[in-house]
Amino acid sequence: MPYGDAMNARVRSEERRAEIVRAALEVIAERGYRGASLAAVAERVGLTQQGLLHYFPTKEALLVAVLKERDQWDAVPATQWRIDLLASLVEYNAMRPAIIQTFSALLGESVTEGHPARGYFTDRYRQVRESMAAVLRTEYGDSLPNGLTPERTAPLLVAVMDGLQYQWLLDPDSVDMPGAFRDFLALLGEEA
Repeated sequence: MPYGDAMNARVRSEERRAEIVRAALEVIAERGYRGASLAAVAERVGLTQQGLLHYFPTKEALLVAVLKERDQWDAVPATQWRIDLLASLVEYNAMRPAIIQTFSALLGESVTEGHPARGYFTDRYRQVRESMAAVLRTEYGDSLPNGLTPERTAPLLVAVMDGLQYQWLLDPDSVDMPGAFRDFLALLGEEA
């Protein structure tokens, strides 16, 4: 196969994989991971299940691709996070409910024994807590105005962000996610 044809085939394959990942995000958001089937994803993109397996040989492989894609949207080098950027992230999340719904559904399911995303979320939350502790240490030093260390405050910060997402997803008209997060930052000693 000539080089140009091979490149075109590779680009088409990557575009098709991206299309499948977007469809999987939608199906998982609607049905959860356990309720999502490869057949449903394949149908959304006009493939047979066998055709989908050409791109993703297992449901777990597709899940990993979905999670990696989602992480790319929020990618900020850990050394560049600041408190004000966290507030911006919450505002950004409020503009993409389907992504937040998918993430939340997968997170909720991942706490069960044997779930294929359990390790991913365990590692991710460890890294997020470490990153948040570093953000807090940069902002406040070894002790926040409330007397807690950055390491003791980081899990609380993450819990507030995730908890607000769940409340907002359930009742978006009653929960001002960005406003509530700014209120939390005020409790930390930040200006709202």
